[in-house]
Amino acid sequence: MDSIRLTDAQFYAFHGNSPGERALGQRFSVDLEVSADVGRAGRTDDLVDTVNYAHLYRAVREVMHGPPHKLLESLADAIAARVLSRFPVASVRVRVSKLSPPITGAVIAAASVEVLRSGPTG
Repeated sequence: MDSIRLTDAQFYAFHGNSPGERALGQRFSVDLEVSADVGRAGRTDDLVDTVNYAHLYRAVREVMHGPPHKLLESLADAIAARVLSRFPVASVRVRVSKLSPPITGAVIAAASVEVLRSGPTG
């Protein structure tokens, strides 16, 4: 199976477990990989024969800028469900990273959760 990836899509959003995180917002990064057959697009060189990565980005953005989630797990699962419901893909892998997470006494570049979900054809 072939894959299409979005790497390090960055968002300022209002997700988090604490009320402060949801009120002030913070930076997130999303990596997305879908498994789909892109062979026809390779032969025809026509955008209608593939999964348009701009449309994938918009689906991710809708979730990131939508209602707040307390957990990265919930956020990643919502993105995966959105992609699987809208695109002809076999599976989707989503990594959501909270950049510079607010952990007292710690300096960490990111905290991440990654989920892998299969669609009806996966």
